[in-house]
Amino acid sequence: MPISPEPSPTEDHSPPGQGLAIAAESLYLINLLLLPGLAFLLLLGLYGRYRRSAPPLGRLHLQQTLSASLWAGGLLVIVNLLIIALGGYDAASTWVIAILYFTTVHATLVLLGILGLARSLAGQTFRYPLVGNLLS
Repeated sequence: MPISPEPSPTEDHSPPGQGLAIAAESLYLINLLLLPGLAFLLLLGLYGRYRRSAPPLGRLHLQQTLSASLWAGGLLVIVNLLIIALGGYDAASTWVIAILYFTTVHATLVLLGILGLARSLAGQTFRYPLVGNLLS
């Protein structure tokens, strides 16, 4: 019985669009944690360039990360408006709102991004709960 050769390390068996999916998820996390704004613009550029031509895996991750990024930006605007409405940045409630936002909303968005990145590295799809269907 012939033995099938082992695949060489240079052979790429990743599903179509996996690289794009990984890039989208990475930019989403970079936007939340390291370079807000700049990473969002790069993600927006990726979306504009590949939204029609990307394989299904890459397209889904692009849509999900851009949608979640738009939600994250919108929620940040709402939190700032809430701070201003409740007395401005000098009020005692500012810290309560900021700490609640970062420990709940921001941490949840980061966790979803980590899960999305893990799924993209595995070549699988991922749908962000609640915040992922803005562009679907």
